[in-house]
This record gives sequence, C-alpha cells and structure tokens, in this order.
Amino acid sequence: MKAGLELRQGLSLAMTPQLQQSIRLLQLSTLELQAEIQQVVESNPMLEMGDDEDEEAAPTPGMTAESLDTGPVSHLDEADTTLDLEAPRQELPEELPLDSHWDDVYEADGSTSYSKGSAEDEDRDFLSYTSSGQESLRDHLLSQMMLTPLSALDQQIATAIIESIDEDGFLEDTLDNIVTGLRQDLPGIEMDEAEAMLHLIQQFDPPGVGARELGECLAIQLRQIDKQTPAHRHASRLLEHLDLLTTRDYSRLQRTLKIDAEALKAALQVLQTLNPRPGSALRNQEVEYVIPDVFVRRVNDQWRVELNPDVLPKLRINSMYAGYIQRGRRSEDMSYMRNALQEARWFIKSVQSRHETLLAVAAAIVRHQQDYLEHGESAMRPLVLREIAEELDLHESTVSRVTTNKYMHTPRGVVEFKFFFSSHVGTSDGGEASSTAIRAMLRQLVADENPGKPLSDSRLSQLLEREGINVARRTVAKYRESLGIPPSNERKRLC
Repeated sequence: MKAGLELRQGLSLAMTPQLQQSIRLLQLSTLELQAEIQQVVESNPMLEMGDDEDEEAAPTPGMTAESLDTGPVSHLDEADTTLDLEAPRQELPEELPLDSHWDDVYEADGSTSYSKGSAEDEDRDFLSYTSSGQESLRDHLLSQMMLTPLSALDQQIATAIIESIDEDGFLEDTLDNIVTGLRQDLPGIEMDEAEAMLHLIQQFDPPGVGARELGECLAIQLRQIDKQTPAHRHASRLLEHLDLLTTRDYSRLQRTLKIDAEALKAALQVLQTLNPRPGSALRNQEVEYVIPDVFVRRVNDQWRVELNPDVLPKLRINSMYAGYIQRGRRSEDMSYMRNALQEARWFIKSVQSRHETLLAVAAAIVRHQQDYLEHGESAMRPLVLREIAEELDLHESTVSRVTTNKYMHTPRGVVEFKFFFSSHVGTSDGGEASSTAIRAMLRQLVADENPGKPLSDSRLSQLLEREGINVARRTVAKYRESLGIPPSNERKRLC
C-alpha cells in the first residue's frame, strides 16, 4: 500500500464551550439564571454584580421589542463588554507601615462590591435570613399530647399512633400492626389501650384527624359540631351510604333515608362544610412564586413587549482586577487572570444574547396571538414552534429552549410561553381552530349547563359541531379530562 497525503475540504459544526454555554443559558428559568450568575460571580474574580445606580452595569437598559429587528436574531459585538484598560491606576507603595490599614493607603474606586460590607447589611436582622416555617401536623399533634396528662405508657402508645398518621390526617397503619410493633418494647400492652389513645387523638385539632377512613373522618367532625338539627341528623345517616353518595344516586338516597329533596339538599350542604383531608391545613409546603420574564402592555393601541427590569442581571467586569493585568508581568497568575477576563466577557455576552433571543421570541408570539390578548382564550390561534423559528430564522430546538419555564405578564395574567402554542382542529368551513380555544369553549359550556342534567361528552360534541368545530366524542373527553372536569354523572347536582 502506497502512503501519500490528501487534502479534503468540508463543513462541520463544532460545539465550542461558548456555544454550549449560550445554549445552556437559554433553557434556564429566571430563578435558575440568577443562581447560575451568582455561582459564576463567586468563582470568577473578574466578574461582579453592578449597583443599581450604575448605568454601565446594566447590560440591556430599556430593551424592548422595538429596539430589535424583526429579522434574524443577532449577537452583540464584543466591544459592548470590553473595557478601557489605559485608565490611570493608583500605585501601591512597596512598603507599608506596620500598623497601617488598607483603607489608609489605598482608596477603592468603587469598582468592586466585595471590599466592604454596607451599613444596610450590618444592620439587617439575622431572623430576616431564616424561614418563618410552619408547624407540621406531627409536631402539632405531639404538642397537644404533651399538654394532656398521660402516663409514660400512654405517651408511648399515643406517639406511635401519631407517627402513623399521614399528611392528610388519616391513620396509615392498622392498630393491630401498631400494637404488634409496640409489644417488642412493651410486652404487656393491650388493644384496648391503643383504642383509647386513638379515640383521644381523634379529639385533637384539626377535627377529623386520626380517622381510618373517610366516613369516620366526617363522622368525627359532625360529632364535634354537636348541632341537633334535622340537617345534621340526616348528614350523619348519609355517611352510612357513601357508595350511593359517591355515585350521586340522589333518588335512591331519598328513598333509603325517607326524606324529600329539600332535606337531602340541606344534609349535603352540611357535609360540604367538612374537610375530607383535615391534615392539609397544616401541610408544610413551600410556595414557589413565578417571576415573569417579559411584560406585555397595550400602549397607544399597540402591544408593547419589554423585558422585566427587575430580573435583568447587572453584570460588569471588575475594573480594579482588570487593571492589574495591564500592569502585571507575564506569569502563571497573570495568565489565570487573562483567562478569567475572557471567560467573564463570554459570559456577559451569552447573557445578553439570551435576553435578545427571549425578547424576540416573546414579540413574535404576541404578534401571532393578539386576538387572545384582546378577546381571551376563545380567540387563541393555532401556533407551533416551527412558525416562530422560521419567522426569526432560528432552529426549532432553540425556540423550544427559550419557551421552556419562561413566563409572560399580560393583562390576562401571568402565563407560560408554552401556553401560546397549541395544536389545531379542523372546522366545517375548512379553517383551523386552536385546541386552547376549544378547551375554553368546553369550559364555558359546562359552566352554563343545567346542574340537574349535565351535558354528556356526546352532547358537548354536538354543541361544538353547531359552532363549526368538528370534534369527536373521544377528543371531547380528552379535553375535558385535561381541564379537570369530571364526567357528567359526577357533575350532577340537586337543583
């Protein structure tokens, strides 16, 4: 085989670290982006957060949809993040007095935000950094048990029962299993003692806690109300026929209880005041607030899209450290600083590119969905990611990343970008209707129905067909389930 050299020319896409960073920042939510920025600032000495008063620190001041071209999204020039390193710097003396302080010799120019803590941070209360929290159901029950005069044995039994109560307030395990587990340490324990402690716990707050089933939970709450009215007596009898109550067989319930429709309706109203999950009020859940990425406002009969200024990161290069690079000599330390400076510029550029792309996609969505902003969900147009990608000359995967976990503040509330994208269904006149608009019409039809004779899926399909929308019964059932609307037999009410 003869050896030789051959020259070939071809095109290939290289995933550089800068490109990978830009792609990763695109799919981050606002909270995730802030956490990412904080991590990069802590690891890169060349990067710092700017002050609110510093106009140079804000990378995208006043960025609105009008400031961007409607064509392909472009990236900012590197000149936007470069600094003038020729500015004069205050030199340090070679030797410092023994008792001197740094501030006595070198006065910081304000370029760094970590040299000295602010007075506001020093005066801030430590408790402001801690979560107020909420007492869990277990702790709430244990505190009530400790206030009850019990023997040491009864406390052990009550504690074991409380440990077996789930977050909804129901007893997860059986008393037999609880007693069997306690007999390893308490051989003389009897079932009657466990029953007595369970009945005691069932008198604790919240009402209905410690029940083994739904009927017992509601019965405990009814006993604690202790109202001797016909409605409450009928409500107690209704709990003996939960199977008929679940299927909403009101006619059979009236015959079984020998009461009329008005008495049954009054008993049902009493049951509706009870809590089927008594422990939910003390369930410890952290609330996650949604921060909108863009604002949509109507100004002079035109829809205006702008980035949320409160979440824009105010990043800048640390000019003090950047000045050291110019005055420093060639060494490993200076090489590290130069690399850190270049990485800081890349990161700022990636964040700015993310905001440009986000704003361009939001503006394109608003242009396509103006009818929704003016008339509501019933006017939503069918829209897919490919349409936005072709309009902005972006890849469809890029648009998918931009619209993931991003939110838009509109006059109709805060909605996710993905909300504006939906499939379409054919209409009788050959047009298309958005699935979101069909869901809105279904919700309105169910809201206007007669509660005594709710509309079936077949009837809903017929009503939609009258509006020119061809939707099969199975499709109606799918849309109804996605809206959380129960079937017609479960929506039946007493008129």
